[in-house]
Amino acid sequence: MEDVRVNFLREEDIDAPILIEGLPGIGHVGRLVADHMISELAAEKIAEIYSIYFPPQVIVDGHGVTHLVNNEIYRCEKDGKAALFLVGDFQSNSAEGHYILTEHYLDIAESLGVRRIYTLGGYGVGHLVEHPRVLCSVNMEHLRPEVEAAGGSFENAKGGGMIMGASGLLLGLGKMRGIEGICLMGETSGYIVDPRSADSLLAVLSRLIGIDVDPTSLQQRAEAMEQIIAKIQETEEARGREELSYIG
Repeated sequence: MEDVRVNFLREEDIDAPILIEGLPGIGHVGRLVADHMISELAAEKIAEIYSIYFPPQVIVDGHGVTHLVNNEIYRCEKDGKAALFLVGDFQSNSAEGHYILTEHYLDIAESLGVRRIYTLGGYGVGHLVEHPRVLCSVNMEHLRPEVEAAGGSFENAKGGGMIMGASGLLLGLGKMRGIEGICLMGETSGYIVDPRSADSLLAVLSRLIGIDVDPTSLQQRAEAMEQIIAKIQETEEARGREELSYIG
């Protein structure tokens, strides 16, 4: 098997000016947003990506059939605007693999006419956030006003920092190819799958790309998650009161 293998499921009329990356990360925020958009916009899978840099395993489906792990590219078109999505369950097992896979992602992007890449992720803060901000980075200075006008914040940039994995490398390596890059990171505790943070990120992304996406199901998931968290907190508080009563 090659280091990276790309299988296109069709090759005509699949160009798009933007690529949205939603691979796994903190709070699964980026993945939640990308999967939600793919579902709501009825995006079509156009390619599968296999690599020796993914974990050495297969996925067993509900029928007992195995599938080699892979990432996928989807394409949607709405109101005359087209977008590509890079999604999947895995990033690379190694630092070298991150670079090699990202170069292949960029090769695909260039071949399909991508001029701007949005990378999505979570920004872990270590505690629950009621109103998550969307913290941002760009690979070209002229992009910043546009992102701020859409509701993104650059407050995290004051102290510097790093963006790990594909979300960061797509911006860094993309800049070397002249491709604009914007990273959107929803504030999240980092402890749970966070649909509330994903909902905030979706709102900013929708304004940036000019494509409206119904957020209802994400908001419903957020409300359900918050109810679960509230019950856990109530249980812990009750246990704490019982222990204090016992000690007294």
